[in-house]
Amino acid sequence: MQENQPVPNQLNIEISEEVAEGQYANLAIITHSHAEFVIDFVNVMPGTPKSKVKSRLILTPQHAKRLMRALTENIQKFESMHGPIQDIEEMQLPLNFGVPTAQA
Repeated sequence: MQENQPVPNQLNIEISEEVAEGQYANLAIITHSHAEFVIDFVNVMPGTPKSKVKSRLILTPQHAKRLMRALTENIQKFESMHGPIQDIEEMQLPLNFGVPTAQA
């Protein structure tokens, strides 16, 4: 096989610089209907009463299940290398995330 020839069944995926930068989110809101799952990714800042959805992912139920399986597999791989990920409920973080409480 010559170089630079596509491999059968190979998918060529490109990513723009803007998308490659990503969006930070510390909250995901998941809703669903009979036909789709919608995942809204939000960056909630401590002491801020309002936040905006930074990104929205819309999936078929089949793709949502595949995403769940892929996340589960990757979390297991991560934990086998780095140890268990402590669940946020177990960590008991204060609601102000360690930032001093605002006073008027």
